[in-house]
Amino acid sequence: MSGGGYVVGSFLARLPLAMSQLGVLLLVSDLTGSYGAGGASAGAIAVSNGLLAPSWGALADRIGQRPVLAAQSIGGAIGFLGILAIAQTDLHWGWIAVVAALTGVMLPQVGPMSRVRWRPLTKKQPSQERLVQTAFSFEGAADEGAFVIGPALVGVAVSIASPTAAIIGAAVLLATFGTWFALHPFAVPAHPRTADAATTGSRFSPELIALCASQLIIGTTFGSIQTGTTVLATDAGHPGWAGYLHALLGVGSVIAGLAVAGLPDRFGLPDRLRWFAVGLAVFALPLLLVDSLAALIPVLLIFGISIAPYMITTFTMGERITPPWRLGTVMTQLAAATVLGYALGAAVAGQLADRGGHTWAYAVTVAATFLAVVVSWSSRNRLTRAQQGAAAQA
Repeated sequence: MSGGGYVVGSFLARLPLAMSQLGVLLLVSDLTGSYGAGGASAGAIAVSNGLLAPSWGALADRIGQRPVLAAQSIGGAIGFLGILAIAQTDLHWGWIAVVAALTGVMLPQVGPMSRVRWRPLTKKQPSQERLVQTAFSFEGAADEGAFVIGPALVGVAVSIASPTAAIIGAAVLLATFGTWFALHPFAVPAHPRTADAATTGSRFSPELIALCASQLIIGTTFGSIQTGTTVLATDAGHPGWAGYLHALLGVGSVIAGLAVAGLPDRFGLPDRLRWFAVGLAVFALPLLLVDSLAALIPVLLIFGISIAPYMITTFTMGERITPPWRLGTVMTQLAAATVLGYALGAAVAGQLADRGGHTWAYAVTVAATFLAVVVSWSSRNRLTRAQQGAAAQA
């Protein structure tokens, strides 16, 4: 199959995960009238996905991606239908959260698994490091593109039908393109382990902890800003606009993410992480002043500029300091931290929004971005040493 077909198919396979959280949030909020209940149910998907994603990544490292991703895609599609089945009953919304959690267990992390594929695909090419960096920029842009299109699709479905239609769409996409992605010829088989795998495989290094913390923080911004935007749109009488507005966040992010591939090598990854974190904090502050949907639009467009570069940097750092036989595990650990952060942000912002409206939800976003600055600046030297050590061993 062509590379162009792979790009399109892998992008479509990412959409169900991007649609799932907002779709469930709107479904439960509509049923119960509580943003807290909606945020908790959406968070259930994120928490279970985040907790189990590294286990799926480790299994893919051991037996290969195809059987793992195929099982996840079919199981996740069935889970979406289960959520809708429970929603048609008179059961307490907590049962939807339970089924959502089971669904989250099965949802595949397409972006991390696709990143694992690029180094083997480029191993015989000159300037492999530059090619891998470019590929990671594409992957970051694809993730952000899914982050744009996924919520927008939810918004379309809610506007013309209901949250139920959005979740059905996610199920169909996952069963179709998730399975396609799993069986694609680019899928990576199990990596042979090195002789010292037993002594190094279980090491959860301080550097990886710092990178996971960085992704946890960016996930918190996603969850909280999505909740705040949903509250603002609903209070304005346009709940279906939440998806469209949230999609604006990814527009600048996609453009900036593609531009990362052109950054000079002398602007090293640890320094990039620091300054992209500063950008997040600066661009988040205007959220505290937003009082209308019109005022929110430019703020979301500008805030998005730092998101994809920040995420691309953390994933690229993770790939640089990780041996090939453990790469699936580490990529999914970083992704897991992101969705766990989403759960945290959505849950906290949802509870605060029930008490104080959208501004309180956005305050969670701002606090998370300032924490990103602290983590990135305090870990800079350690990350630099880790990257240099990995380069020396290559």
